[in-house]
Amino acid sequence: MEKALNAPIQFLKGIGPKKARSLKKIGIETVEDLLYYFPRRYEDRTNLVSISQLEEGPAQTIRAQVLARGERRSFKRRGFAITEAVVADKTGKVTCVWFNQPYLKDYFKVGTDLILSGKVGHYGSKLQMNSPEFEIVEPSREGGLDINRLVPVYSLPENTTQRYFRKIVKSALDECLPSLKDFLPYDIRMRNNLLNLAKSLINIHFPEDSHSRIEAYERLSFEEFLLFQVPLALRKMERKDKLGIAHKTEGALAEDFMNLLPFELTEAQRHVLSEIKSDMASPLPMQRLLQGDVGSGKTVVAVIASLWAIQGGYQAAFMVPTEILARQHFDKVSSQLSVLSCQQKQIKVALLTSSADKKEKNRVYKEIKSGEIDLVIGTHALLVETVGFKNLGLTVIDEQHKFGVGQRALLPGKGPNPDVLIMTATPIPRTLAITLYGDLDVSTINELPPGRLPVKTVNFSKDEKRKAYDIAKRELAQGRQVYIIYPVIEESYALDIAGAKKMHARLSDNEFRGFRLGLIYGSMPEKEQEETMGKFRDRQIDVLIATTVLEVGIDVPSASCMIIEHAERFGLAQLHQLRGRVGRGSAQSFCVLVSEAQTEEAGARIGAMIRYSDGFRIAEEDLKIRGPGEFFGKRQHGLTELKIANPVTQMQLLKKCREEAIKLVKEDRFLETSQNLALKEKLLQRFPEYEKLVVVG
Repeated sequence: MEKALNAPIQFLKGIGPKKARSLKKIGIETVEDLLYYFPRRYEDRTNLVSISQLEEGPAQTIRAQVLARGERRSFKRRGFAITEAVVADKTGKVTCVWFNQPYLKDYFKVGTDLILSGKVGHYGSKLQMNSPEFEIVEPSREGGLDINRLVPVYSLPENTTQRYFRKIVKSALDECLPSLKDFLPYDIRMRNNLLNLAKSLINIHFPEDSHSRIEAYERLSFEEFLLFQVPLALRKMERKDKLGIAHKTEGALAEDFMNLLPFELTEAQRHVLSEIKSDMASPLPMQRLLQGDVGSGKTVVAVIASLWAIQGGYQAAFMVPTEILARQHFDKVSSQLSVLSCQQKQIKVALLTSSADKKEKNRVYKEIKSGEIDLVIGTHALLVETVGFKNLGLTVIDEQHKFGVGQRALLPGKGPNPDVLIMTATPIPRTLAITLYGDLDVSTINELPPGRLPVKTVNFSKDEKRKAYDIAKRELAQGRQVYIIYPVIEESYALDIAGAKKMHARLSDNEFRGFRLGLIYGSMPEKEQEETMGKFRDRQIDVLIATTVLEVGIDVPSASCMIIEHAERFGLAQLHQLRGRVGRGSAQSFCVLVSEAQTEEAGARIGAMIRYSDGFRIAEEDLKIRGPGEFFGKRQHGLTELKIANPVTQMQLLKKCREEAIKLVKEDRFLETSQNLALKEKLLQRFPEYEKLVVVG
């Protein structure tokens, strides 16, 4: 059966090589891909609306016949074609229009029977359907896949009709389902009242009614979630098999450091530290995710954890994604620990980045290997084979989403099962984090240090840009500093975006004449980036013009205003990360968005930025706007494979799958029993990299 499911799609009746190439564009290469290519919506064609019942507003579906067709050109936009068709049923007639699709006129021959679905609006005093989806009804198809039922509608490539696609899906179902083996164990299906696989696939594509569609949706969502959760449960169980380091967490080194801090730790920081301390004292290797908003104080927590490792004779490594951030952490941590060194053990901190010269790198390599360096802060440079530790006891990985899964595993591999602390300033709701990072324990810092004022966020249109500059000048007049962020470096005529380089020159000569302006961007040599950032930190630059290189890192308390140009071009999480670069001092800070939101999604992002300052609420909104696949990205393995399940709207189902996955691996660690073999086979088919987790030995 698996062989039939994995067969190339071109061998299915009615397809062939040419159509197979077209279907490949939407990810359909095998018969199984076709069966798991789910409808994006359904049309209820059991009770179509008559033309006389059409109302302005929501999308409606009618069945009508073409009375007349035509094409005209727009007077406002040269070369812009408008296709029209007047259609009628027994109750009346309505005009349908499509914009800049002149080829459509060939479909609308007088007398053609159509199903049309779209939004209805007024054009003068008459109702009009704007750009409706349409389908030609063949008399012979009455009562088939297209009429008098809930009809699936798919996202399809050009030149592939809905009617044709339904036909090949039905053909695949008829051929494969009689011998289809369900890989979900029977007891799991019974406990959770789930349909079998064959029934689910029939009812997701061609549901008898809404109830059967919902049942199929739940079964297929459960299946996807379980395949995602089982490897997480296996990884967590594998970790428990290993012995790590039981650190000496009771000691004067870390205690003295906390007592010498010039500020009080927040309750959230103390709670997180107690969780980390308990993990590090245990002989099991720690695998903990620490999430907290920008500026919530994750770095000082990581330093205290490092001291717990160091006071027991171990080394700590702190990996960050950029050299700017590595330098900033090194300067800050070295300064904090220099006070401690006077009273306790002399702690040696080193910086390791790719841009360091060969002599400096060799010195650091040697001192790490000998154990002379207690704490090394670095970038990807820590991952090279040349870096070997004498006794690595703790690895801290900051901004974990900037590293791939494979990269994150390399650094801990340089020690005897060291504890791992993964940090992120891109928070997600705690319940979701626990479930999605099932192989990690999750800690959350959900409060900011006392005295921090929320950043005031405002939005101006492109025409109101001068108001944004006025706010910046007011802050500069009070001796503070300003960031101006652009999405590109060179100017893009195609997107009508002013580039950072061009605006640096223009603003220097005009709006910010008399102030000292600097420019920084990602492709600038690292040394120049360092020099520019150093000048901004030392207040030799008043206005720093930058691209998203500033998204991660840099802490300049005197910077109180950020202007983000073309804000609609940035993602919500990215906007929030950028905003976190201001508001780090005691003064009221401002984030000024300059945007021309052309889409509903862009408008929602801008609106969320203005309404919310809490990173967890921002994350919830981002999930709603973008959906889970885009939100988590390719680095969060498993989530991009979700085709139907949604961890945001199906949180309870996801939790249930997590519980089932944990129960499953506890009872059958290697999925060896007969009832679990099909699940194991499917798991290895989808995720072959997990073979080592489910194969004995």
